[in-house]
Amino acid sequence: QVQLVESGGGLVQPGGSLRLSCAASGFTLEDYAIGWVRQAPGKEREGVSCMRSRDSSTNYADSVEGRFTISRDYAKNTVYLQMNSLKPEDTAVYYCNAKRYGSGPYWGQGTQVTVSS
Repeated sequence: QVQLVESGGGLVQPGGSLRLSCAASGFTLEDYAIGWVRQAPGKEREGVSCMRSRDSSTNYADSVEGRFTISRDYAKNTVYLQMNSLKPEDTAVYYCNAKRYGSGPYWGQGTQVTVSS
């Protein structure tokens, strides 16, 4: 069964950090492009970051550039999103996804991140 399971969300104060994890099962992430998107209440889903499978090159939304880092651990078949210097506007449900030609995209169930004092 193909599955992506996110974890690591929670409540954090402005300026704080969180690391989100996205564990894959039923398939190997190594051959997939991976990404994180988020959706805040009343807003459209926004792409946050992505990593290509071929060369592991990355892209970030302007709003998170320099603060967020996407990475993957092949041995653990897991994707991460390290989020530093969090702002209230980062509050959203964060979703990971994985896709490759002819397969996917697969989506996780989402994890809530709330940045508030």
